[in-house]
Amino acid sequence: MSTRTYNPSVRVGNWNEDICLEEDMLKDFLETRDRGELAIQQASKLREMILKQTDLSVTIDGFLHFGDRVMLRNEADANQIKTQPGVEPRQANTLAVNMSEMKMNSSVQFEGTCNISGSRVLTPCARNTFVILPVEAGIAEGTPLRYGQHFCLCTLPGIAGNLKLRSDIATFQQSAKKTRKQLVTFEECSTYLIQWRILHFDPQLRMETEGLPVPANQKIIFNHCKTNQDLCVISDATVRTPFGREYEIVAYTDLDSHRAEKDVNHWIIQTGHPPEPTGPAATLPLGVQQ
Repeated sequence: MSTRTYNPSVRVGNWNEDICLEEDMLKDFLETRDRGELAIQQASKLREMILKQTDLSVTIDGFLHFGDRVMLRNEADANQIKTQPGVEPRQANTLAVNMSEMKMNSSVQFEGTCNISGSRVLTPCARNTFVILPVEAGIAEGTPLRYGQHFCLCTLPGIAGNLKLRSDIATFQQSAKKTRKQLVTFEECSTYLIQWRILHFDPQLRMETEGLPVPANQKIIFNHCKTNQDLCVISDATVRTPFGREYEIVAYTDLDSHRAEKDVNHWIIQTGHPPEPTGPAATLPLGVQQ
């Protein structure tokens, strides 16, 4: 490959053409920048939209319903003890969607196969807000979700891509990056692999609660229907994401000596809070009606 011996200021050869080409390149760059179409600008826009605060559904009866907008939250390590040197105790985190930096630079929404992680950001945004959708026909929006009932968890439409939470048995070609356990991703899919169910976090009450409505904002087990593995946050494994270091999340049932799931399998399906009452009725004593 030949290199230019002279620059346009020497004015040798097609010096005038070189000057015009450089001016045209600068003009195209400035026009692209003004339109906001530079890759770095698009990535910044997408990041800003993804982190924009969203509203969670407010439950009046205290139960979860199909069509609700919710967050999946895992509480901090109850023991707060360092299990390994240099490993900090697990902090409260939420299930969040990730997309590679390369895809973010060329996309306007989440698309394709997106990884998940446990984000320490607890404010609802497009990354960590999801919709509970039925997998059976004939279930109307607003119908209570029941223990053991199959459903799918979907990202928000629009910027979040309307992707569904999916998992399958771990293989040599498909497994979690750090722990090599069962991989969980968000992608466009409509097979049995996207079906999940809610179990009571106490194994002794699991049979008694089968078929009952699932309460919001309480501990549950998030179980994958095909593999019977529970959604699990790995305390001592972090992955690099476009939003910083976050916990790796897999499908893995971690049992204690009593054959009960540990707190890494305990999730809270969080909804919004009802608005505070205002006006004269809010200040009336209990038992007194206006």
